[in-house]
Amino acid sequence: MDKKIKEKRRWKPSGRTLRNWVYAYIFLAPWLIGFFLLVAYTLERSFYFSRQIVAITPVGMVFIPHGFTNYADLMQHTFFIQNLVSFVIQSALQIPVIVSFALIIAILLNGKIRARGMFRAIFFLPVIIATGPVMNELTGIGAATVPAVNTAAIAGALSFLPPMVQSPVVSLFGQLIMILWNSGIQILIFLAALQKISVEQYEAAKIDGASGWECFWKITAPAIKPMVFLNAIYTVVWLATSGQNPVIDQIAFFMHSGFYGYGFASAAAFIYSGLVLLLLLVCFLILRTRKEKVPKLVKRLDKRNW
Repeated sequence: MDKKIKEKRRWKPSGRTLRNWVYAYIFLAPWLIGFFLLVAYTLERSFYFSRQIVAITPVGMVFIPHGFTNYADLMQHTFFIQNLVSFVIQSALQIPVIVSFALIIAILLNGKIRARGMFRAIFFLPVIIATGPVMNELTGIGAATVPAVNTAAIAGALSFLPPMVQSPVVSLFGQLIMILWNSGIQILIFLAALQKISVEQYEAAKIDGASGWECFWKITAPAIKPMVFLNAIYTVVWLATSGQNPVIDQIAFFMHSGFYGYGFASAAAFIYSGLVLLLLLVCFLILRTRKEKVPKLVKRLDKRNW
């Protein structure tokens, strides 16, 4: 046993392993350079701005040290806090809707239907076309709403709720089409996962008398669980950076306002980023793939055999 431990400690990478490492870092080099030049430096400057009062003068930017006062003032800013709470509630409502809709459509498109490629293109086309100014224009003319849904009646039925809770729920029904328009990426990811599942597993389950519902929960659901987590993460990031996000509009207002300035906007951006990271952490804790616990007896037997 001691010899095996010494051999493991003396292990050195072979020439092929070193060559693979070199190739890996060569391919990673553009991303690493871009991260340190465009992301890391920008974050450092933004964090510096958030602790200053930034005044723009004819000479240039003037920085007055302000500590963490901007953060304290933002935590007392009523409209900013309301927008943050509305974003959290809206995300909690929209993420299950988008992921569930994408999964249902992916299962339908993965079946044997005519013109399957055309239908796949139809569901993915809005991701390419309806973005940016196009999406804002469609939302402005009411194309993102369902005509049969009366948002005023829904708002009246939910009048007992606080405004910061009522607004995201009404917005979910008011922008239902727009939400479903932006599920093309999620559908594509689910399709890729469904096509990796072996057909033989379904055939063996059906021979044993399993129904379609049982096949879904016993075969499909465990196979696509990592993709559910990936789609949830992607949906959170998409909602957080969407052009229809009122928090981003408010941060832009802070930045261009002469009263608040760049320092106040930078502090708001960092608070908002922390909230988004917290949402991502919640998705990770809920949807992560947990490892099965190995019985202690099996662990002892493995140690003895080793």
